Amino acid sequence: MGYNVEKSEAEWREELSPDEFAVLRKAGTERAFVGKLTDTETVGVYRCKACQAELFRSETKFHSGCGWPSFYQPITDTIEYLEDTSHGMKRVEVRCANCGSHLGHVFPDGYGTPTGDRYCINSLSLTLEPADGSGPIAG
Repeated sequence: MGYNVEKSEAEWREELSPDEFAVLRKAGTERAFVGKLTDTETVGVYRCKACQAELFRSETKFHSGCGWPSFYQPITDTIEYLEDTSHGMKRVEVRCANCGSHLGHVFPDGYGTPTGDRYCINSLSLTLEPADGSGPIAG
């Protein structure tokens, strides 16, 4: 697939920590309730940890109780959707449309949100750029 950012596996391994590589490039999942960005309420923009593409705005983040950062809507055209039938389930995987990195999954159970969707995103897949300019917060 042709992404704006294309790197070799060796290049990704050099740029990402082993845990980030496992999640972003190998579609792994971090443990629930351990991510630095799960409960933050800092106002700003959430970016892809691998390529820094803008993915979500803090206004669309909500506390779903699932253990990972949850959003009800991405920034337009920043997400790629793929069918995921791993682990005996049928889910929709979400990836960064700019570099193809795995972010998490989207579920139609965001009850009470404007879209009804819950984008369940690995904290390790994200960097938060605070609106106050205080410097990025890595997930």
